[in-house]
Amino acid sequence: METERGKKMKRIRSLLCAALACLMLCSVTSVAATPAEEEWETTILFTHDLHSHFLPQPTDGGESGGYARLKTVIDAERAKHPDALVLDGGDFSIGSLVQTLYTTEGAELRTMGALGYDATTIGNHEFDHKGHGFGEMLNAAVDSGEALPALLEANYAPADDNPDKAYIQAAMDRYGVEETMLLERGGVTYGIFGLMGVDSNDCAPTSGFTLTDAADAAKHCVASLKEQGAQVIICLSHSGTDENQKKSEDELLAKAVDGIDVIVSGHTHSILTEPLVVNDTLIVSCGPYCENLGVLTVKGTYGKAEKTVEDYRLIPIDQTQKDDAQMAQLVEQWKEQVGATYLARYGLTYDQVLTTTNFTMIKPTYGYQENNCVGMLVADAFQWAVDNLEATHYDGHTITVTADGVLRADLAAGNITTSMAFDVLSMGVGEDGTSGFPLVDVYLTGKELKAAMEVDASVTPIMPAAQLYMSGVAYSFNTNRMFFNRVYDAKLVEPFVGYDCGMAKEADIDDEQLYRVVTGMYSAQMLGTVKSKSMGLLSLEPKDEYGELITDFSTRILYDKDGNEIKEWYALAAYLEQMGKQGMPEYYANAEQNGSKQVNRGFVPGQLLVGWNWISWVVLAVVLLLCLLIFLVIRTIVRRRRIRKGYRK
Repeated sequence: METERGKKMKRIRSLLCAALACLMLCSVTSVAATPAEEEWETTILFTHDLHSHFLPQPTDGGESGGYARLKTVIDAERAKHPDALVLDGGDFSIGSLVQTLYTTEGAELRTMGALGYDATTIGNHEFDHKGHGFGEMLNAAVDSGEALPALLEANYAPADDNPDKAYIQAAMDRYGVEETMLLERGGVTYGIFGLMGVDSNDCAPTSGFTLTDAADAAKHCVASLKEQGAQVIICLSHSGTDENQKKSEDELLAKAVDGIDVIVSGHTHSILTEPLVVNDTLIVSCGPYCENLGVLTVKGTYGKAEKTVEDYRLIPIDQTQKDDAQMAQLVEQWKEQVGATYLARYGLTYDQVLTTTNFTMIKPTYGYQENNCVGMLVADAFQWAVDNLEATHYDGHTITVTADGVLRADLAAGNITTSMAFDVLSMGVGEDGTSGFPLVDVYLTGKELKAAMEVDASVTPIMPAAQLYMSGVAYSFNTNRMFFNRVYDAKLVEPFVGYDCGMAKEADIDDEQLYRVVTGMYSAQMLGTVKSKSMGLLSLEPKDEYGELITDFSTRILYDKDGNEIKEWYALAAYLEQMGKQGMPEYYANAEQNGSKQVNRGFVPGQLLVGWNWISWVVLAVVLLLCLLIFLVIRTIVRRRRIRKGYRK
């Protein structure tokens, strides 16, 4: 018979065996579960620099962009990846007529909400209506009561001396603008934050915001998000990349900050066909204007920096994609509002055909572009506006100028509409509070006028946005001449307006005389920066007709007979409209025979050896001095060798 003690021991052994079995089972389960818990996978759908491209834009042989098509592609990718994030890198505004609803309707953010965006950041063009306009836009978006994307910004805030700081900050608080956000989807906790870049801030001179160091802000955000439990860190950066590593702000950011898994990089309009990998951070860009939707699928392991790119694609948004019906309807509603509000005052409609062209006029992007581009057309349009729209007639000679940096679109062959003309010069806001920079007039001396030509000839290779197009002057330069002395011939000429070709009458430029120059507000404001950009070798100081320096360019705005600001874009639209059925003159198709400038790249002595300024003479003197020193050193060495040989003999 089993004793009572034996029974107890048996029960204890049974319990121990059961406990051991449970422990082993838990261990097996734990080992089996660890890899699944540690691994993560995410798909990010991304854009940047959308620039209000609600509608497709014509291209040679097709179309590009449009939010109705973008919605179709986003939905298709989300069907494949239900947990995908939809993110944007900033500059979602300014670039089409719908932007004229920016402050009153907040059309861009409301449409991004309808597209399904989770988050975006702030770009420099969000401040084209100044800081106060940015605040108005946020309030308008919130007032709609519609779904909106999160707006993230960690190193850009209203400046203490901004008189509108309280209003702007209240609007940002009301919208819910934050430095960071946590987003849980598909079992993954994402930490997302937004940044503004240095160059981007420089491009927003009227923002009234203060920029702090991006790397410092990023380190703070990464640490804060990880402390809150973020497993994957994503930065929405409006800083950009560049072939020059020293200027590639997002690459420098990735080097300086550990722990960022992905940077969606905007501002420089870069197209990266493969992600850049810097310090275990993936940097991605898909190009501007809704041309592509970027798709990134990446796998990693929690706690480890290494990642594997499973999929990376740039999906073209073009005529091969179908329109999403609901999004197309929303875009049409915006168009109708634009027509009823902004365009009504000009007597124009959104899709009105102004004229036609048999050739495409490009927007130059780098280097020396010849004159058959949209810049030359715009300079002539400003001349036409001075003669036909300005309320006060000016009897003297006027030079008009535009810069590459303000030209935002091409004009493709075919019909040219109101909206296409606006797209070319869509930047800024006037003193009247409506979209579009106004024309202004300033005065420069003849010497400064020649310096402006030198900016075009010498600064353009290192700063393409500085490339200039002028009407009312003709100048020639050779790219093989000394920097800041490349122009060897400059004259005043009769401008080309409509079908009447100028250039017949020429006159010398008097260095001391004041000449009237008409340009857009932004370009006029940038004239004063020439001295710093040229290392002090060139200087332009905009003056009034009495020779006094201009401190407030709003006093120089040109108005029509009804007291309205003459907008840059309307000057172009009106110039095109008067061409009518005759179409674009073939003059603009010929790079060799039209335009204000002749660019030469040869070694013709007559171009290289005339008109030297002090810079060329100083450089020549330095070169001759160096040659003399080299000659003397060589002669000394030779003499010493001869002396040594004679001594040995």
